Amino acid sequence: MVYRLKTVQNLPITQEEAWDFLSDPGNLKTITPDYMGFKILEGAEDRMFAGQIIKYIVTPVLGIPLRWVTEITHVEHLKYFVDEQRFGPYSLWHHKHFIRPIEGGVEMIDVVDYKLPFGVFGRLAHPLFVKRQLKQIFDYRYNKLVELFGTFRD
Repeated sequence: MVYRLKTVQNLPITQEEAWDFLSDPGNLKTITPDYMGFKILEGAEDRMFAGQIIKYIVTPVLGIPLRWVTEITHVEHLKYFVDEQRFGPYSLWHHKHFIRPIEGGVEMIDVVDYKLPFGVFGRLAHPLFVKRQLKQIFDYRYNKLVELFGTFRD
């Protein structure tokens, strides 16, 4: 089964400011909770480009380090980019990041389509653990971006 997580966040910054921050892979650590033990191993030296391979270590469960390799597959400057897992904990990880200008700032939309390994065990783990952890990670990111850039006011 393929699951989907979608988040929407408005920030009081320009499209260029949002792009500058989000298209720098080095900022991933800033918007990832410390308990994830997130560490970039290589591939984050340059601004995001299609074909870029980024290698990480994450420790999402019991401090057990996992290698994760993603490829940036699509980039449209100032508008969106897509990262896909090439090696890691998911059977499928396809993450689309959209940035669009709105009055007073930008709207950022993330759409993550993912599939868990281990068949029925993965399906059982989803509501018990994985879905909750992904929500916590994206909630952390939401709050960190508010801390960095402020609260959007309509």
